[in-house]
Amino acid sequence: MQAQRHCARRNRNCREGGCRRRRDYLNGGLFQRHQIEELHGKKIQIPDLAFEHLFDFFKEYDWHLDERESRDGREINPDVLGYIFEKYINQKQMGAYYTKEDITEYISKNTIIPFLLDSARKYCAVAFEKSAGVWRLLRDDPDRYIYPAVRHGVARELPKDIAAGLSSVAHRTGWNKQAPEVFALPTEIWREVVERRRRYQEVRAKLAGGEITDVNDLITLNLDIRQFAQDVIQFCEGPELLRALYKAITKVSVLDPTCGSGAFLFAALNILKPLYEACLQRMQMFVDELDAGPPHHPKKFEDFRQILEESKQHPKQDYFILKSIIVNNLFGVDVMEEAVEICKLRLFLKLMAQVESQDRIEPLPDIDFNIRAGNTLVGYTCIAEIGGGQGNLLLEEQRRSVEDKAKTLDSAVDLFRRQQTKLNGMVTVSDKAALRSRFAELEDELDDLLAAEHGVKRPSVTVWKQNQKSFHWLVDFHRIMAEGGFDVIIGNPPYIELAKLPQYKALRNLETMATGNIYCPIVERSLVSLAGRTARFGMIIPLSFSCTERMAAARQVVSSSCRQAWVSHYSGDANPSKLFDGVKFRLDILIAEKGSAATFLSSGYLKWFAAAREQLFSRITYEPAPKDLWHLGLLPKAGTSVAAELLKKILRHKPLALSLGTASEPIYVHRVITMFIKCFDFVPFFSNETEGVKKSEDYKPFHFNSKGAAQVALAVLNSSTFFVYFVLLGDCFHCGREYVHTFPISLGEISPGIAARLRELGARLMKDLRRHAIRRVAQSQVTGRVEYDEFWPRHSKGLIDEIDVVLAEHYGFSAEELDFIVNYDIKYRLGAGADEE
Repeated sequence: MQAQRHCARRNRNCREGGCRRRRDYLNGGLFQRHQIEELHGKKIQIPDLAFEHLFDFFKEYDWHLDERESRDGREINPDVLGYIFEKYINQKQMGAYYTKEDITEYISKNTIIPFLLDSARKYCAVAFEKSAGVWRLLRDDPDRYIYPAVRHGVARELPKDIAAGLSSVAHRTGWNKQAPEVFALPTEIWREVVERRRRYQEVRAKLAGGEITDVNDLITLNLDIRQFAQDVIQFCEGPELLRALYKAITKVSVLDPTCGSGAFLFAALNILKPLYEACLQRMQMFVDELDAGPPHHPKKFEDFRQILEESKQHPKQDYFILKSIIVNNLFGVDVMEEAVEICKLRLFLKLMAQVESQDRIEPLPDIDFNIRAGNTLVGYTCIAEIGGGQGNLLLEEQRRSVEDKAKTLDSAVDLFRRQQTKLNGMVTVSDKAALRSRFAELEDELDDLLAAEHGVKRPSVTVWKQNQKSFHWLVDFHRIMAEGGFDVIIGNPPYIELAKLPQYKALRNLETMATGNIYCPIVERSLVSLAGRTARFGMIIPLSFSCTERMAAARQVVSSSCRQAWVSHYSGDANPSKLFDGVKFRLDILIAEKGSAATFLSSGYLKWFAAAREQLFSRITYEPAPKDLWHLGLLPKAGTSVAAELLKKILRHKPLALSLGTASEPIYVHRVITMFIKCFDFVPFFSNETEGVKKSEDYKPFHFNSKGAAQVALAVLNSSTFFVYFVLLGDCFHCGREYVHTFPISLGEISPGIAARLRELGARLMKDLRRHAIRRVAQSQVTGRVEYDEFWPRHSKGLIDEIDVVLAEHYGFSAEELDFIVNYDIKYRLGAGADEE
């Protein structure tokens, strides 16, 4: 206890100015006086007892600087700090969620590495010519760049009964059974094994045939882009390519505009570090080979020698590399000051984990000017925005003044940054304080200008500034913005309705404000204002981006701001699994290359059991999504050529003929879709203690002018054909009127014979659904005892399949397309409890 009191006093003395030598040595801002201490000084009095309680609590855990896996659940490492903080944010209902490492890695590697390769190509174009060594790597060893999960079991010959179905759909009788482990990944059925093998053979043939000569193909084919980048460096034949790659790696600017506790910045760090290491290793090989050979010019590879010498002067190369990346490449902004502090702390701890002895420690870098607190959406990004883009002599003079001050300040920050990556480089507390003061002065000037543009008058300006937390990119990251913007922008923005955020009402010049959710303006701001001309972009966003009319403006921004975009789509329900624990959002991952007139590629709607999570991202497949598939302006979730082709065939037809009035022939469609559509020609039983027997609000009526039309529509809307259409275009949960009203199957186009068969199958299906229904009883806090009929369409799957056979005749589906529809997501749809209400 005496030792704890001593520690408490020692900590307090450090806060009050003691331990100056150690504090200055560690540097990094970690032990500098907090702004609260600056304001209140020695008035702050914390009793020792408070620290004793803290130390007692902390003693219950094992603290580590590295990322070792927890054995007993009581180990704390830097990643755990991030997880705890994200939980804290959720409790504050900030709409942000802890992002798992497989997500951050997938986005980071498919944005950072393509940018680096494209950047290197500008400086060494010859290495990226179609027959050059860079692409020859793919041709010479295709399997090296196809993920092991995709290659699993492909060398084994398929059993004869399974192989028989390759050439004949009629022989696919065993394809829906679980496949053995030697052939299958966790939870795979034979149908999935066969499709994965087909995909492997297709990709491998393209690689071996030398067809892949574009960086974007690495994303589209979902290749092991990290291994490819490593090999490009390791096996580069000439120093020019190595110089180009090293320049790209050391200069790339990576931004997370809503960085939280730094999950994406850590992912970027983990992408860049091995590439940095590979460059240093290859430089050493060039130098060693040169020195072992005949006499040479003394200045040959002089740049390599200087870089290597600088790295060797540091106690540990890993520390030098991480420090360089943290200072030169990583940038983050977050509206929550707590988030910024945690992010910086985690980065510092990552560095400290490289130190093997306290005698060999270097000063920590100060990254207060890399990781900043502020509002990404509020503030000026460029000089031209000052004054709302208007022009007059007074404004031009103000702009020039701001520009001059920003340039001068940026030069000081650059010197501050460079000083920290030099051996024994040091920046003092007074250096930082002077920079902070200059930043504050210029930011205050810009805040006054911005407040005036919004019509805010004194004395309300001070309150306005506190609420807006404006962040002026043209000052805080002047050089980057002056050079065009950030090279890579990644992150997981908050998903909050703007109606809950009154402070954003004053935002202007953002096309996506009308979407009503904050993630859309963040995407727009990032792509339009913050991203450089050749930037790469990657964010996790709600599925609504792809499949709701409300988000049309967001899709248009991406389309007009990007050259190419890849969108993958993920289940948000626990059945079978979801990306984020405790979060029910269905999500998209948007990856894009800056440009214009985007070509979109889209995955299918991805579902997985927990046991298959490890292989989720390595198995993503993309399919081109041309605008002729954008029915209702929605981006289809095709993912395969079969899905895209059958959607084309469906969209050739006119929409379902529905009466918009209250015609006498209604059918009832359940508004929520899980694994089956639930559509009836009767009102399913429902009663509650308060209102008695009534129609459940979950069932929405659709009216027809004739009983025959209603009976045909009844069969159609229960079909797997409609279910697949809904999943490809809808939000995969709410079966709204837009999908029913616009489903392309004009009743007037259906032949009499097909219509008669559909009516007969619909009637049989209704009887079968009633036969398998279960009367349930539940208790409601609002209406008391509730009784309702629960339906199990999976027990009637055979009848639904017969309906789809008839519809295949109407649409002209091939046998392969019909097989796709009938067996779509079959292992999830027929799983126990998969379609429970």
